[in-house]
Amino acid sequence: MALILLAVFIGLPLLEIAVFIQVGGAIGVWPTIAATVATALAGSLLLRAQGVGVLMRARAQMDQGQLPAREMFEGVCLVLAGALLLVPGFVTDVIGLLLFVPPLREMLRGMIARHVAAKAARGEARVFVDGVEVRNRQTRGRGPVIDGEFEDLSPEDKDRRDDDDQDLRRIGR
Repeated sequence: MALILLAVFIGLPLLEIAVFIQVGGAIGVWPTIAATVATALAGSLLLRAQGVGVLMRARAQMDQGQLPAREMFEGVCLVLAGALLLVPGFVTDVIGLLLFVPPLREMLRGMIARHVAAKAARGEARVFVDGVEVRNRQTRGRGPVIDGEFEDLSPEDKDRRDDDDQDLRRIGR
């Protein structure tokens, strides 16, 4: 994981510099700067438009008493996309624009869900749905968790239970 982070934090800026040099050499300095500013503006407009839609869907899900998990994932993707478009660079702009495409976000969500499910199946991760740990696919859909009280019916409490039963009979229950 450390090597991946190192590659991202060193490799990505170097890649961005190389692409800037190539694009600047092909179209010139000012058009390159204008393209960078244009992608930042486009990103903020796309974030606003799609973000409002995701927010409305999430609110509707919560109004129905459901967890808006899909909308939360989409919201994270949109925030990441907006941040990538605000960072100067063409590589980050392409990644950011791709995160604005709903089918690609859905594909990414499915890939991450399969990865987490595989880790859970191998025992490397724990997955919880509605507060219940999901150990395999058969445990999903068992229904809601019901909170309640119980009485210990172990043998050492038998004498106390017999006394309680006699008390109930005396009062007519």
